[in-house]
Amino acid sequence: MVTVDDVRAICRDLPRSKEHLIRDRVKFRVGSIVYVAFSRDETVMGFGFPKEERAALVAAEPRTFHLPRESDMRFNWVQAWMAELDEEQMTELVLDAWRMVVPKKVWAAYLPRLA
Repeated sequence: MVTVDDVRAICRDLPRSKEHLIRDRVKFRVGSIVYVAFSRDETVMGFGFPKEERAALVAAEPRTFHLPRESDMRFNWVQAWMAELDEEQMTELVLDAWRMVVPKKVWAAYLPRLA
C-alpha cells in the first residue's frame, strides 16, 4: 500500500510540478493541468492516463483500477485504490501522468536521471 506521502516524494522533484490543496483534496499540477489527485479520505488516487487505454487497464486489474465518475470521463483520467498499489506501480503511473502534461524536452531531460 502506498500513501500520499509516497506520491509526494516522487512529485516534489519533478520539474514544473506543484502541490495544491483544493477543497481539502491534495492535487499535483503542472500549470493549471492536474496530473494526480486524491480523494478527500486519500483512499483513491486519480491520475492522467490515455482515454483509449483506460478500459484495458481497468479490465486487466479491476481490483486496483476503476473509471472516474461519468462527468470526468471526458478527461484523460483513471483511478486506483491506494491500498492495492505498490510503490513501483505508483511511481510508474505518476511519472507517466506527469509526462502527459509537460513538454517532451522537459521529461526527456529529467527521466535519464532516474535510470
